[in-house]
Amino acid sequence: MRASYKLRPGDRVRFTPPPPSVAQDLAEALPLDILFEDEHLMVLNKPPGMVVHPATSHQSGTLVNALLHHCGGQLAIGGEHRPGIVHRLDKDTSGVMVVAKTEPVLVALQQQFHDHTLTRRYLALVVGVVAESGTYRTRFGRHPQDRKKFSSRVKGGKTAVTHWTTLERLRGATLIEVRLETGRTHQIRVHFADHGHPVVGDPAYGRARLGRDPRLAEVAAQLGRQALHARVLGFLHPATQKQLEFSTLPPEDMQQALAQLRGVA
Repeated sequence: MRASYKLRPGDRVRFTPPPPSVAQDLAEALPLDILFEDEHLMVLNKPPGMVVHPATSHQSGTLVNALLHHCGGQLAIGGEHRPGIVHRLDKDTSGVMVVAKTEPVLVALQQQFHDHTLTRRYLALVVGVVAESGTYRTRFGRHPQDRKKFSSRVKGGKTAVTHWTTLERLRGATLIEVRLETGRTHQIRVHFADHGHPVVGDPAYGRARLGRDPRLAEVAAQLGRQALHARVLGFLHPATQKQLEFSTLPPEDMQQALAQLRGVA
């Protein structure tokens, strides 16, 4: 049958599904920047460029592969391909993440994310001049034309809330601190892009605006990723009931981008 053939009334379609593949993630000796670790959980600083969990296009080199090696395979919780993963960051977003080592801790941390009781603050370098502070409160869902993207201009969808404060005004861009009240996929990137201030270097949502400023486009090209860093993560330790908070500086590539826009590099 040709791919262009259109089904007609009375046609019968027979489909034989392929046998399921046996998926097994492999432990890999990859470096981890560990900020805190005990028998219940681990907090780490994810570098840009590292995928969190294996997928069809990334079977190795992921955070899960590294965690399996570090923990000696003792992370058989959370489902296939996501052992211990409480939340995720995009491949090219750096910053603080928490990983659970036991099922009760995993469930408790996921509940904190669901209830929005954690502290999550990001550093983002966005195009143009934004207000000193503000909030985006929108509906959020799949982009109606491009299903690989998301949009804050959809009918229906889920509520998404992003708060920000300006930290520094730079040449053609603004460094902001972002606090998430909800955690939708690509939320920061979409909210600022849809309001005319895409994250610098964002390959999916920010290319059009960068073309207007050759200097900013050059910085973005050198960066090669969205200038977004999960700087602070605070949560209640489910086992010890202690409030913990961790913070990290943005990685070298983002610091270099900031220096260039400050005119000191």
